[in-house]
Amino acid sequence: MLSDEQEGLMIRRRIGMSLIAAAFACAAGTAFADYGTDRALIEDLQARYLFALDFGDPEAYANTFAPDGILDFGWGEIKGREAIAKFVADGRKRIEEARAKTPPGQRPSVGRHAIHNIVVKIDGDKARSVAYWSHMTSGPDGRGGVDFFGHYEDELVKVNGEWLFARRRIYNEAVPEWASQYGVNPVTTPSPPPKYRAPSGQR
Repeated sequence: MLSDEQEGLMIRRRIGMSLIAAAFACAAGTAFADYGTDRALIEDLQARYLFALDFGDPEAYANTFAPDGILDFGWGEIKGREAIAKFVADGRKRIEEARAKTPPGQRPSVGRHAIHNIVVKIDGDKARSVAYWSHMTSGPDGRGGVDFFGHYEDELVKVNGEWLFARRRIYNEAVPEWASQYGVNPVTTPSPPPKYRAPSGQR
């Protein structure tokens, strides 16, 4: 039979162990919540990037990158927000010119991107993300389908609480130089950069 002193000691030990377990559970819950918040912000960034691209918004597109961010899809690295914004502005100009030549009775072509299968690994204020992308283009009657697809490999950085692309590499399965390497999983093994392929007007 335990003495009053021994019983008191056992109770204090149980209380102590319960407090420690609760602290661990709280820490784990906080870490999971932080990951969930950061992941949601990164997915929001991914979506805003595509809306800006598809609707020809150079400033919004460039602002998804860090000030010294890099875009690389196979035309060589495009560095910094000013150069990245110019890339989208030039693309918008070409699209507007093409839309202006739409024959009577036909609808101008429209392109839309989608992103899915997003994998995110966060390490403090840095993160790496891999995701599939697909692109759809409409025809003269407004209907269309998928014409391109590939994947993104992103390095991200958190600046003043905002996640931004430090580097985005885009792989496109329709272009041999920009295609992925079968048998090498980009989630576990980062891919080499897309090979350089000059713009069509320069080839």
